[in-house]
Amino acid sequence: MKANLISIVIPVFNAEETIEPLVKNIIDELSGEHSLEIILVNDYSDDNSEGKCINIFHKNPKFIKFYSLAKNVGEHNAVMAGLNNTEGDYVVIMDDDFQNPVTEVAKLINYAKGSDLDVVYTFYSKKHHSFLRNLGSKFNDFVATIMLRKPKDLYLSSFKILNKFITQEIIKYDLPFSYLDGLILRTTQNIGAIQVEHHPRTHGKSGYTFKKLVSLWLNMFTNFSILPLRIAIFTGFIFAIIGLVLGIQTVYEKFVNPDLPTGYASMITIFSIFSGIQLMAIGMVGEYLGRTFLSLNKKPQFTIRSELTNKEV
Repeated sequence: MKANLISIVIPVFNAEETIEPLVKNIIDELSGEHSLEIILVNDYSDDNSEGKCINIFHKNPKFIKFYSLAKNVGEHNAVMAGLNNTEGDYVVIMDDDFQNPVTEVAKLINYAKGSDLDVVYTFYSKKHHSFLRNLGSKFNDFVATIMLRKPKDLYLSSFKILNKFITQEIIKYDLPFSYLDGLILRTTQNIGAIQVEHHPRTHGKSGYTFKKLVSLWLNMFTNFSILPLRIAIFTGFIFAIIGLVLGIQTVYEKFVNPDLPTGYASMITIFSIFSGIQLMAIGMVGEYLGRTFLSLNKKPQFTIRSELTNKEV
């Protein structure tokens, strides 16, 4: 018996080779047991993903909602576009690259339905990502543990399921620099995890470039924590104490030994260190102020250029 509507949000970027078979597989495997809606969000792909998604909609208008973004906004903002258009009692978020098998989607749904958890993350015994992606994930996990107070044993996978409560809370955030896991962690502690399989990528390459990883980390740093500012204050205080001690020491040595030459090299070194710290702190404050400025000026989180939904059929 079909009880709950399951929304599956898939941000699509350069996935012309995988998106059609992925959606077909989802419908074939899950529609018999679950009421489904599949939300495809094309994040301004460079390839023919747009045409593939339109073709998918016309083949399966009963199950598909398609949203085409006017510019590339990144995975998290594209997911937010999808979340703002879901109607499901549970929302699965998954990638477009077929690395999360549909059998694991079913496992995730059944696990969430059998629990009262707001969010269920997934984790893997072995990840088939590139070295850069794995390294970025480890660094992201380490930083999130410190800055967002994430439980140490929780892996922030992009493949997860949300209940309706947490989905409605997340979409209240309408500022431009979204970080989905930060929104989840600041809203609820009612979080679980389940181990699933992870398959190698069959087509294309990961859209996570170093630039996008840095952008994601900046979202975490400046949108969901003031810890960097506190670190800057603490570092400045420590180096101010060091400078005071060195100044006292210099005066004392000059008093004891008037003929002692002034240390040019040490002065330049200390000056360079202090200047570097000051510039880093100013840059950090500037990043916060810049993001605040863009938020106040209503920079859009995403812009939907066109859409296809089953209401139009």
